[in-house]
Amino acid sequence: MKAGNRIDRRTLIKSGAAVIATPALLGANSASAQAKVIKIGHVSPRTGPLAGFGEADDFILKQVRDVVGKGLQSGGKTYQVQIVSKDSQSSGSRAAEVASELILSDKVDLLVTSGTPDTTNPVSDQAEVNEVPCVATNCPWQPYFFGRRGDPAKGFNWTYLFFWGLEDVIAAFLALWDGAPTNKVVGGLFPNDADGNAWGDKERGLPPALAAAGYKLLDPGRYQVMNNDFSSQIAAFKSAGAEIVTGNMIPPDFATFWSQAAQQGFKPKIVTIGKALLFPSVINSLGARGNGLTSEVWWTPHHPFKSGLTGQSCAELAKAYEDATKRPWSQPIGFQHALFEVAIDVLKRAKSIEPKAILDSIVATNYQSIVGPVQWTGKPVKNVTKTPLVAGQWQKKGDKFELVITANKPAPNIPTGGKLELLS
Repeated sequence: MKAGNRIDRRTLIKSGAAVIATPALLGANSASAQAKVIKIGHVSPRTGPLAGFGEADDFILKQVRDVVGKGLQSGGKTYQVQIVSKDSQSSGSRAAEVASELILSDKVDLLVTSGTPDTTNPVSDQAEVNEVPCVATNCPWQPYFFGRRGDPAKGFNWTYLFFWGLEDVIAAFLALWDGAPTNKVVGGLFPNDADGNAWGDKERGLPPALAAAGYKLLDPGRYQVMNNDFSSQIAAFKSAGAEIVTGNMIPPDFATFWSQAAQQGFKPKIVTIGKALLFPSVINSLGARGNGLTSEVWWTPHHPFKSGLTGQSCAELAKAYEDATKRPWSQPIGFQHALFEVAIDVLKRAKSIEPKAILDSIVATNYQSIVGPVQWTGKPVKNVTKTPLVAGQWQKKGDKFELVITANKPAPNIPTGGKLELLS
């Protein structure tokens, strides 16, 4: 398709996703080419309830800018690289707004985004409607793909994701729970958002997989995000005798639930929650009641990968972060780093900085990153490639909590560091 035809088509788009995206992107890439500047637009949640996913942004951005400070070769030319980073504020509408600004005002050549469907989906939708290549991470693939009404038979044209899927988190959770002395009755906590609806989906989510594995899942229905009362859910779990609690929650909601569970005498043996329990800051804020909580594990200093951008091992990247920030490492660090690893690799291999050339380079990616291999092969769907996932437990070691990998059946190349300890 010629550039002129592409612009004409954009101006005719009437869909809701295009409201922010129009007016069309006019001459963005030719302007970049003339100035010999490649612009990367970046969107993540730096503030709001999902800010933990953007906590490492400043550190990662400095690393990347240092690496590309002398320019980047692409298509036989050397370009300066500008990274324009914007905060989604943990809001889908804000994510769409800043993505539109990056496309229409900043005229970026490539978009990258991370940090749950609240950010990745609206940013990717803006990229898709404007025909700007986009790479996303830190979002399970089902809420990313089906949450954007993706058709597996067609896929999307301009937007690609690397991360794990619900089948992987289910496998990791089952590996964690199997063999533990429980009654296999599980209480589910699923919010009314893209993540929660995907995790609790009766066809693609946890319910059918847990049932097939011999577990009984009690799902009391969707709750509203930033809920201040989980009494009905706790009463239902107590009545059913649930010894395991699982789900996908933002940190404030889990803190409320866990506090009220203590007040109401609910004492499960295992609590395995996605999203909320990823962050050391959340565990530390819970005090003694953070000990023994479990979660999926995307990335740790013990993962056996290294960066193709800086040459750092996972342990070296985590230590560099801790030394620079005086904060403990957290899981999104690896994926934020890998997001820019992939972006730089894509741009280096692109035959030009025209959108179609960058898109072709994304599709042809075969890259070894600090979170594992990244290669879009069409499986599980056209626009998704998966990364390995295990499960672990926060255990008190001396005066601090450590995230210990306790189940690695889905990815045995990632070493375990201990055994699961029951809460009660």
